[in-house]
Amino acid sequence: MKISDLRPLIKVEEIEVEVIEKAEPRTVTTRFGNQELRVCDAKVKDETGEVQLTLWNDEIELVPLNSRIRITNGYVKEWNGALQLSAGKYGKIDVLE
Repeated sequence: MKISDLRPLIKVEEIEVEVIEKAEPRTVTTRFGNQELRVCDAKVKDETGEVQLTLWNDEIELVPLNSRIRITNGYVKEWNGALQLSAGKYGKIDVLE
């Protein structure tokens, strides 16, 4: 799959991208208010385009800037008019380089 194929609410079986930006992590409270999680917004690209990648908790340290990664069993959602890619609860991120 390529970035140009991404659409809201689709499952991403496998995609390989390069991490080109990574913001400072921040802490958010779940919508139920019972848990704090760390989240980091990153930007990734392939030859077809760029998209935001949301990294959660341990994924933040796992994924270095300028690395090439593979996401399997991820998903895409739309937030404030922009697509967001994430490995989600059941997905996996592997660092390739």
